[in-house]
Parts: sequence; C-alpha cells; structure tokens
Amino acid sequence: MTNTMGRRATIERNTSETRIHVELNVDGTGRADVQTGIGFYDHMITAFAKHGRFDVTISCQGDLEIDAHHTMEDCALALGEAFDQALGDRAGIVRMGDAFVPLDEALVQAVVDISGRPFAAVSLDFVGHMMGEAPTQMVSHVLQSFSVGAKLTLHVRQLAGSNDHHIAEATMKALGRALDAATRPDERIAGQVPSTKGTLTA
Repeated sequence: MTNTMGRRATIERNTSETRIHVELNVDGTGRADVQTGIGFYDHMITAFAKHGRFDVTISCQGDLEIDAHHTMEDCALALGEAFDQALGDRAGIVRMGDAFVPLDEALVQAVVDISGRPFAAVSLDFVGHMMGEAPTQMVSHVLQSFSVGAKLTLHVRQLAGSNDHHIAEATMKALGRALDAATRPDERIAGQVPSTKGTLTA
C-alpha cells in the first residue's frame, strides 16, 4: 500500500554518460535544489517542482562536452523513476489530472494518467533551436523520457505561444500541476488501486 505520509524516493543513476542523484518527496512544498549543469534545464525542473508542490533534489555530472542530450534525458528518466518508486502500488490516489497554464502569450495543457503504461504525446511549436544551453527539441524528449521512468501516460499540447522560454516554462508548470492533481490521495478509495484491473504496476 502506498504510504501517503512518506511518499519519498532516492534514485542513483550512474552510466558512462551521466552520474545522477535524485531525491523526491511527492508530498512536499515545492522546494528544489537542481544542479544539472544546464541553467535553463535547472529552471525548467525548478518550475515543475514549485508548481507541483514536490520537493526535488537533483545533481548530475554529465558529458556536457558532447552536448546536453544525455544529461537532459537521463535526469528526466531518473526523476520519473523516483515518482514511480515513491508512488508504490498507486493505491488511494486520484490517478488522473490535468492543467492549463498560461505564461503571458503562451498557453499549455498537460494531462496525466498514472496508468503504469509509459506513453507521451507532445505537441509543442518552438520558434528557435536553443534556450541557453538547452536545445528546444529536447523539451519533448524530456517529457517522453519522464513518462517512461514514471510509467505514466502524458499528453501535452501548446494552445498558444510565440516565446520559447514562455512555452517551455508553461509546459513544466502544467506538468507539475497536473501531476500534483493526479497524485493526491482520494479518501473515498483509501487503500484501493484506482483501476478495474486491480493493479497499475503490472
């Protein structure tokens, strides 16, 4: 059974490309200490944690001398894995959540289903190629990688926006708020897995 008072996880992911340490408290207040070596990526994850009310610590030593790809991908996988571990059998949670988030001219919707089935459908229309040292094309890949690690279904769509920073930040805020809604305990089904299959982990 999921312990809603202690939904925490610590993940170590070490490969020849990245060395990552992640700490997660699902029932946090939005504190974040993120050090990936990519400033804009730190900003993205910090916004996700702040608006999802998750406490997140991430440190990564990655092969940034090559490019940002491995660092961004592997951090997303590890953070997703932390959610998967922290939520346990998913008993007693709402399971699904959605959020619309505006940021000036940008508007992004995120919908999540903590289904046990990794899938991501992402529709974002960036203008440029880079945001600081973060490639814009990696935003979609980060979302896909997170869905794999967390074993959840994710749909993200941009409804408006012309500023890449605003689009990316609204995306991460929307993901945080949608995931916050989906992971909340539902007292009506305490101890029950919200699935007609009886499981969300098999």
